[in-house]
Amino acid sequence: MSETTLDLKGLKCPLPALKTRKAMTRLAEGDHLVVLTTDPMAEIDIPHFCQENGHALLSRERTDFGHRFLLSKGG
Repeated sequence: MSETTLDLKGLKCPLPALKTRKAMTRLAEGDHLVVLTTDPMAEIDIPHFCQENGHALLSRERTDFGHRFLLSKGG
């Protein structure tokens, strides 16, 4: 299992979800992806992306800069 960080701060919808999707294709099942965003829509888009694509949203939190999501790639 590996963990990768994807810094998407400053990008606006739909780019955070699209770049998250692309990054997940490069991971093996069970790998973790940390996604950092500033776009308010990411609070809706990232969990929806996980639900629709079989990935697990392990955690999400608001930070000083925006949001931090921890995803696990599903099969």
